[in-house]
Amino acid sequence: MADCRQYDWLEKWNLYSPDKNAVTLSETGASVTYAALNRCAHRLAWLLHDAFGVQKGDRVAVLAEFGLEYVALFGAAQKAGFILVPINYRLAPPEVAYLLDNAAPKVLVLDSRYAHLATAGAPIQPLEGLADACRQATAAVSTEPFPAVPLQEHDPVFILYTSGTTGFPKGALYTHGMLFWNSVNTAMSLIINTESRTLNVMPPFHTGGWNVLLTPFLHHGGYVCLQRKFDAVAALRLLQEEQVTIFMAVPTILQMMANEPTFEQATFPHLLYIIVGGEPMPIPLIERWHAKGVPIRQGYGMTEVGPNLTSLHQNDAIRKKGSIGRPNFYVETRLVDDHGNDVPTGTSGELWLRGPMVMPGYWNMPEATQKTFSADGQWFRTGDLMRQDEAQYLYVVDRLKNMYKSGGENVYPAELERVLQTHEAVAEIAVVGVPDEKWGEVGKACIVPKAGTAFDAEAFLAFCRANLARFKVPKYVVVVAALPKTDTGKIDRKALRALSGNMES
Repeated sequence: MADCRQYDWLEKWNLYSPDKNAVTLSETGASVTYAALNRCAHRLAWLLHDAFGVQKGDRVAVLAEFGLEYVALFGAAQKAGFILVPINYRLAPPEVAYLLDNAAPKVLVLDSRYAHLATAGAPIQPLEGLADACRQATAAVSTEPFPAVPLQEHDPVFILYTSGTTGFPKGALYTHGMLFWNSVNTAMSLIINTESRTLNVMPPFHTGGWNVLLTPFLHHGGYVCLQRKFDAVAALRLLQEEQVTIFMAVPTILQMMANEPTFEQATFPHLLYIIVGGEPMPIPLIERWHAKGVPIRQGYGMTEVGPNLTSLHQNDAIRKKGSIGRPNFYVETRLVDDHGNDVPTGTSGELWLRGPMVMPGYWNMPEATQKTFSADGQWFRTGDLMRQDEAQYLYVVDRLKNMYKSGGENVYPAELERVLQTHEAVAEIAVVGVPDEKWGEVGKACIVPKAGTAFDAEAFLAFCRANLARFKVPKYVVVVAALPKTDTGKIDRKALRALSGNMES
């Protein structure tokens, strides 16, 4: 049997660097050392076990923004073996209800600010109680260790929900083994060690918030400054004051920061480069950051795999325009045709992935899991169409799925259509992504009203806002007599994108 503590990273750093600062919350200035963070993790593991009977394999859902206690809760999961289920606090109450029903958590850790989203479900542990426990542990000389729980690489540590083409979110099982290998891949591609420092502005309900830099930094004993809610002016200041060495953001965030007047005077002498994901970064924006002496490293990732899968070296940002780089060290790739055959260099094919950073499947969704893997179960099918050049640089050609990205957020039309089809005035509806200067892409809803119904676009948009997360609400509404179809009867989404909108939200 493997060492019970091999996945307990805080316990290791408590031994090696107990007095080193681990995490700071930028909004309050509160900070914890690795020793204090480890004590917090032990105390939270005891609290959940004693109050709710939480054991290995139980789900602990969290509806809250990032904070010191949230990071300590991750440490507790590495000690006690429970599964963290981050819930998106930007969702509408019906969407949150679906996730909680699907995950069936033993307890919901709830920030009172989001109490209106949790209308029913599991017993509730107020976040304030965890914060109090962490404050006590931080001040204490010692805390009783939680008994070591044997963990294997296939045991889940997260369920990370990602919207699906079926119209329902799917919970990707993220294991302790994936956590380790993602950290190894990341550190081999980037420069991450005990002296590394980062600012995390990504939310906790995305794999990007946890696994692009936060968990690799905790694994390597680095330092993380958390910004609960992104603020461009504050982020620019923190990059300088916190002597950040590596920063991760989506292009929308970097554009907002570059648009601030303080950007012109800002200097970043410690920043080695910025990691960019979520969507391609425009060349003019890359050049603007390069002019400040900050190289840009673009990459590609997925909730279900990695997420740090490829990396484009900063020296290639302009020379290999449009590329997502080469696969990371322990990432195997194939580009295949519709029959699963490898395509020649320079030819488009679906990207398939294999390696120790691939999820075992979706939570309680065996059919969706089976469809996501190749027939032999060996390769993860990304659904993304790519090509590879002679030097093995990968380029995204198109999405085989209909997903679009708005401000770095994945939006699946099928999920929106399932909800919006229930509006009383809608006979048929289709949603497509269209270009947007600010957000990269936004939604356009094309609607066929029910016969004899007076369609009210304003009322429809109000319905959208009540039932969907804000970033999912279509920006444009188009009323049509019929949805354009292909010869095979499928909705012609290319034709839908060309239609002019007659209502803007």
